[in-house]
Amino acid sequence: MKNIVVLVSGGGTNLKALIDAQNNGEIKQGKITCVVSSNPNAYALERAKNNSIDTEVIRKKDYETFEEYDNALTELLKSKNADLIVLAGFMTVLGKQVINAFENRIINIHPALIPSFCGQGFYGLYVHQAVLEKGVKITGATAHFVNEVCDGGPIIMQKAVEVKNGDTPEILQKRVMEQAEWNILPKSVALFCEGKIKVENNKTIVEE
Repeated sequence: MKNIVVLVSGGGTNLKALIDAQNNGEIKQGKITCVVSSNPNAYALERAKNNSIDTEVIRKKDYETFEEYDNALTELLKSKNADLIVLAGFMTVLGKQVINAFENRIINIHPALIPSFCGQGFYGLYVHQAVLEKGVKITGATAHFVNEVCDGGPIIMQKAVEVKNGDTPEILQKRVMEQAEWNILPKSVALFCEGKIKVENNKTIVEE
């Protein structure tokens, strides 16, 4: 059974999707053992406590340098015996130390079809705003491993979502979450825990 640590900053809707998947038996070989938040007031912490999941808070601003923060987060995750780390709306950039310590063991969910609408500055509603400004007809979400390139890690799973007439960034965000993010993130976590994802040359081979 793999220990899953989920990193959050806000409401924790993707965390809820993971908890639901765990409770429904979809994540068979893993268990969420801890939720770590960058925000002490994040509602995601309440979701964790309501499901008897251990919680921790670590804030970058409590450290004098980014390196000290990076080291502290790395040590915290090691102390939790994390086999897999899931970024579920975690709004702090990860440092080299964390990424190297947990290579191909950090999964992020991005609200677009990478390599479109990704990279520096593309997060939250900004992504959906850019999608609507470009006028594309299909968007979606991508679950991927994290490396030192922003949104540049090996892609695990993607799901397309239709862009509709009259969409606002908020409406589109909700559709992408409901139809794609909450679907492929738990599936990617389940596949990882079952040992069904291999990484070769920055690409994943996913066993069916």
